[in-house]
Formats: sequence, structure tokens, C-alpha cells
Amino acid sequence: MKKIPELLAPGGDIDSIKAAIAAGADAVYCGLNRFNARNRAENLSIENLIGIVHLAHKNNCKVFLALNIILLEAEIPAIISLLNRIVNVGLDAVIVQDFGLLCLLNEHFKSLKIHASTQLTTHNEGQILFLRQLRVNRVNLCRELNLNEITHLSSFAHSHDISTEVFVHGSHCLCFSGMCYMSSVQNGTSGNRGRCGQPCRDQYITTTQGKQYPLNLKDISTFFDLPQLVESKVDSLKIEGRIKKFHYVYVVVEAWRKQLGKVSGQNTVGQEDSLLHTIFNRGFSNGFLHGNIHKSMFTDNPRDNSARYLAEKNGDCTDTGMERAKRQIYQDRSDIIHHVKKKISHLKTCRTPVEIHISGNPGSPLKVSVKTDAISFNVYSHHVLVKRSSGNRSCGYGISKQDRNDGCLGFDTLQKVFGVINSSGYQLLHLSLQDLDKDLFLPFKAIKSLQRSVLSTLNGIDEFTLPMTTPQTIKQTGGRIDTSLSVLISSQKDIHLGDETNADIYFQLPDFLQNNISEYRDLLLNNPHISPVFPAILIGEHFTAAVDLLQQIRPQRVMTNNTGIAYYAWKMNIPWIAGPYLNLANSHGLLCLKKSFNCMGAFISNELSKTQIKTIRKPKQFSLFYSIYHPLLLMTSRQCLFHHVSGCSKERMDQHCIKGCTKSATLNNMQDETFYIKKNPYEHNCIYNNINFLNADIPIDIPEKFTSFFIDLRDITTDTAVIVDKAKLTRIFSELLRDTTGEKQNIDHLISPTTNLQYKKGI
Repeated sequence: MKKIPELLAPGGDIDSIKAAIAAGADAVYCGLNRFNARNRAENLSIENLIGIVHLAHKNNCKVFLALNIILLEAEIPAIISLLNRIVNVGLDAVIVQDFGLLCLLNEHFKSLKIHASTQLTTHNEGQILFLRQLRVNRVNLCRELNLNEITHLSSFAHSHDISTEVFVHGSHCLCFSGMCYMSSVQNGTSGNRGRCGQPCRDQYITTTQGKQYPLNLKDISTFFDLPQLVESKVDSLKIEGRIKKFHYVYVVVEAWRKQLGKVSGQNTVGQEDSLLHTIFNRGFSNGFLHGNIHKSMFTDNPRDNSARYLAEKNGDCTDTGMERAKRQIYQDRSDIIHHVKKKISHLKTCRTPVEIHISGNPGSPLKVSVKTDAISFNVYSHHVLVKRSSGNRSCGYGISKQDRNDGCLGFDTLQKVFGVINSSGYQLLHLSLQDLDKDLFLPFKAIKSLQRSVLSTLNGIDEFTLPMTTPQTIKQTGGRIDTSLSVLISSQKDIHLGDETNADIYFQLPDFLQNNISEYRDLLLNNPHISPVFPAILIGEHFTAAVDLLQQIRPQRVMTNNTGIAYYAWKMNIPWIAGPYLNLANSHGLLCLKKSFNCMGAFISNELSKTQIKTIRKPKQFSLFYSIYHPLLLMTSRQCLFHHVSGCSKERMDQHCIKGCTKSATLNNMQDETFYIKKNPYEHNCIYNNINFLNADIPIDIPEKFTSFFIDLRDITTDTAVIVDKAKLTRIFSELLRDTTGEKQNIDHLISPTTNLQYKKGI
């Protein structure tokens, strides 16, 4: 019998979660009003969350809590306080992006299962092994992967006791998740903080192809591909939509539930998806799933496509036909909303009434009998009750004098101890002591143990986790340190740039390594002083080639933006540096990489402000890096970005596009700001900001923190002009680090225009 995957639904608010449950979801994922990647959703309070967990579990539905943003240093105490409150409520998993939070969960909240967010961009075997080392139970695979890649990675994950999930329906990001900085750079609203302004879906000045929304992708829908997804052995089918309304969630979940039923019961698939077109959509595409990355995956209409679909189905796309379709869609949605409201009206998240009966006599354990409308159970103390005597110790701080006289078993004490269930989604209606003998003694810690046993059983958890305080990181050492200069290049002609300044040279490797691995092997073996830089995206054979290259050259150190390479560098005892696209933003993230993977150093995210950076403390014998000059990469995409901008004769991407395409184009938004689209051979399509990032302030502002400052001298065209050659520029930056006040003005003159808005504004 085929294993049918879990159906995982979005829950942006209480009604949406109820709708998902009523429609047959196996699990829901939701967020609180802080620390999640959908700030625009209504989200839940902790009190709401507890009620949702109880409601969902009564209906055989799991609840996953999204805590999937990068965390700032100042937020660590708040996230620990939050974890202390939610760890024992019966959550089925938390969804995480930040390495610091992964470390805290792994060390201090072991009862919580961990799911790796889509923001961690998981697409190769090494990343799965890396996350497994951090006790991750499930990975969300990149939306850009095809069926063969999903099948392979699911099989690999299963062999290492990790489950997989994939998005199957809903909005689609143009960029690899976790690597989009467009909103951050343009508006100061970071996607890595759940605040993406979706500038990719904005209107742009009409392109040469006549398009006004040239970066706007259709929605994912793999509705008719369900049999292949079942065959892939993926564990969970995830529906996007935490900012969608409850009727949208109900319709999509119900449609997928029925489709799953057909595949399970009849080994067939339904061919009707018209109901999915009655709710918000931008049109549907399954191009990535089939490895068919083509032009028609885009739409030049960012708005709801429902009426147009119906008008086309009716064969009348005239203005009259469109108006008729809009009226019909409005009526259909009104009917759906009314229907769903009735379906969820009986689903309640109010607190569950509890009755507790406590009994015992000398020489026996204390017995606590608990009863709700759904379950009843007993728990017993490990200590036996004894008659109180003058030799018995008092019960401790916070216990009334009368309770001490009653041997810690007075009504006030027991009401206080077991009354805490009122803050755990329950309501203590009645506490009975009528079968408890008088004048008995039990150590207070034994009573607290019974309290925890009651809460654990009520919430269905195996292990009760005690509250923890914020762990201390390494104290920051004072004083200025000698800071070196590092230079990033991607051409052999620039290898000499470190000769005069003793700058460290790093060489950027391409995304597609398989075809040219011998060339890069020879380059790095002949120049052992050069450190290779592995890219963030390494899929399939290109990841295998990257690991082979690492094995063959065994460099003195590597820098990597891909945790799969980090894992193998650690296993090969090769010193490694965590690159800037791993989005490190707090001390616990640095400590996680050092303790778990022997990382030698890491870049601090360029999204952070001066104030946010200052509070970060590095571990002992650990190097900190920061890029002070670079072209601003806004996004990296597996799609072709030229189709609707400058045009392309091909309808779909092929191997020649990957190997040989060297196109570039510009795109202007309605504020006439320019973006540069660039495709280099053996690399993905990229969008760059119109001007480069330059932060000559940070060596002055924070001289005591960084081991090395990076400058990126790759040949990437933007509006930023440099009036000296690369060798001269390297010398000037080297002088800046030695004499920060004297060279800053000179650098600002030689390189312009530039921006350091992120350093000023932060996230």
C-alpha cells in the first residue's frame, strides 16, 4: 500500500486554522505575533496558540509553530522566554531558520521537534547532514527542485531519519528562499525578518517586451502531479498561504484532501481543478516540478486571475464577459464563505474544563486524579505520605503558614500548584481534597513533580522541560585587533591583487561546477594561497563535484555560503568560514557553528545596523568577517529573468543557457531606480542593485570586533564607478584599515555612487 503524504495547511489566524481542520488537514503551520516570516498575517497570541493545539489534537491534526526568521542579539532573552512558555503545551514541531535558535533548541529544549524552514534553502545531501547534526527532524526542500531531485533527497533524508516536505500550492518566490535581499536593500524590510515588501511583484516601467510586471511568477500548483509526488516518497505536501483568508484555506485543503483520497483509494487522480480557480490565484504553473523552466511560468498580471479564468472558460473575454465573470466569482466566494463559516462554527478554542481529585493516607503515594471531557487519568507521587512531625522540614518560600502546618498539603498550596493549568489552555473547575487525610507531609519538590506529570499528560508530551535562563555567551574582549584585508575575485587575471598588500585572496567558484572541475582544481592546486569560495546554490551533480573538488585540493581554508560544503569541510578537518549568505546575526549562531562544526570564522550579515552588530560577541579563537565593499546581490533565481525584460528566442531554459548565456539587462521600477540582471556562464540568473554597497565607517565605528574586512572586486557592472584600477583600489582599502580616518574621504571620492543604507537602518 502506498504511503500517502501528510497534508500541511497554512494558518494565519484562528479561523484559517479552523478551516484547515474542517477541510481535513493533517497538520497546520502558524505563527505568533513575533518571530515568524509572515508578519503581514494576523498571527496568534500564545493564549490562542494553546487553544489551537488542543483543538487540532482533538481532530487528529498536528500543529507546527513558525519561528522562522533570523534573530538579533537583543532578542535572545525574549525568544527564550517564549520557548519557556510554549515548550510544554504539546506543539508537534517548531519551524526554524536561525542557527542561534537551532543551537538553543538543540541544547536546552530537546523535547521540541525541529523543522528546517524553507528559508534555509535546502537542496543537497550535505545540507541535510548538516541539519541532522543540529537535531532537525524535517527539512523543507527548495521550491525550485524537480521530481527527480525531490525523490533523491527524500530517499537520502529517510536513510538518515529525517522527513521531507515540499510546497505544492500557492504563491511562489522568484528567488531561492532565504537569499532575497531586494526588499531589505530597497525598503529596509527584510524577507529574513518576515517583512518582505514583495518588490518583485511591483509594476515596472514597460520593458522592451511590453511587460509591466516582468518578475511576477504564477502560483505553484502541482494538483495533477500528486501520483508522482506520492511516488517521490516526500512526507508532507505543504500549502502556502498564511496571509490568505479562511475560505481560501478551506477550498485548497478540501480540494487536495479529495485528490489524496482518489490517489489512495482508486490509484487515480481527479482532472478537475475549477474550484481552485474560484479563489485568489495568479494562474498556475508546475514548471519547476517537471524541470521545465519556461517563459509562461510568468504572468504580467499580479492581481487575482479568477475572473479571467472563468471568462476564458465561458468563451467570452470581452468587457461584458469579464464583468459577468467577476459577478459570478463574487457570488461563488460569498457562498463559499457562508458555507465555511457554518463548517467551523462548532470548532472552539476555549479552555478545556478540568476536575482534579487528590487523595492519600500515611504510607501510600499521593494520588492525583484528573478528568476532562475527553480523558481521565491518575498520577502518583514517588514519595509516600507521612504524618507531619516537628522534624519535617517546612515547605519553603511562598507557602502559607497554614500550609506548612498542614505538611504542604493544604488547599491553598495545592490550588496554587495545580492552578497553573489555567495558563496552559485549561480551566480548573474543581479541586477536591475530601479523600486526603489530614496532617500529612510530602516534600514540595514531589508536589511540583506531580504538577509537571499532570501537565505532561494533559498536553500529550513525553518529557516536561523546566524553564531556563538566557545562557551567557563569551564576554567580549576589549581593545583593537589587527584587522586584515580580504579580496574576492573570480578571474585568474586578478590573482596578483594581494601581492603588494598581503591581502588574503578568495576565489569565487560558480554554481555549476561539474563541467569545469578540472580547471578549478588546477587553479587552486597551483595557487595554494588562494581560498575557494563555494556558492550558496549547489544542486545535484554540481554539489557532488564541489565535494570532490574539496577532497582533491584540501585547501588551507574555505569560505562557503552552502552548509552542505560546511558539513564536508568539517568532516575533512578543513578550516572553513561561514559566508555572508548564511545570514548570521547573533552570538549564539556563531557559537553553534563553532561548537557543532568547528567553524573557524563567519561573516556577520550585511543586513544589520551598527547598533545591531555591536552587541554580537564572538566565541574565543573565532574570526569575524564583514564585507565593506561589494555589488549588492538582490536575488538569485533558477528561472530565466530575461524572458519578459529584454526577451529571449528560447521558450524554456536548457543546458546551453546554463553553460553559455552571458546576457545582461537593466530594469527600472516606477521610481526610475535601475536594477541589473546578469547571467554569467555556469551561474544562475541574478539581480543586482544599481549601486554598490560601501561601508568605510565600520572600521572606525567597531575597530575591536573584526578579523578581516572583505572587498569584492569581481567584474559585475552597476552604476557605481571606480576611477582607479583594482591594484590601486586594494592598496587604498589596505591603507583604510591602517589609518581609518585618513583614507575614508579618499575612498568615498574614488568609488561613487554607493550606499550603506542597511548599516544605517538595520532590520
